[in-house]
Amino acid sequence: QVQLVESGGGLVQAGGSLTLSCAASRSIFGIVAMGWYRRTLGKQRELVAGITSGGTKSYAAAVKGRFTISRDIAKNTVDLQMNSLKPEDTAVYYCFTDVPYSPGRYWGQGTQVTVSS
Repeated sequence: QVQLVESGGGLVQAGGSLTLSCAASRSIFGIVAMGWYRRTLGKQRELVAGITSGGTKSYAAAVKGRFTISRDIAKNTVDLQMNSLKPEDTAVYYCFTDVPYSPGRYWGQGTQVTVSS
């Protein structure tokens, strides 16, 4: 089992920056992928960014060029650096990790990001 704990959410003005961090309770070496989803009130959860075990990164079109995902295998963490934040980035952000065994995916508890205009 893997527990994920997110941190770094908060309130920021438009144009500002935040860094979200997700700490896994065990080694992330061998994990298939990790990343971040977000859910805005009234909308479905959407994939924001992901990074595979091989280091391949992917981003949603809405955040490409503004957000950067990174990982530290030694620290079992994955971070999301968010720059040039917009009010539409306001959401609860969830860390996830995909593993090659049941249940397949673990989720963090979520962290709120609010961007004021």
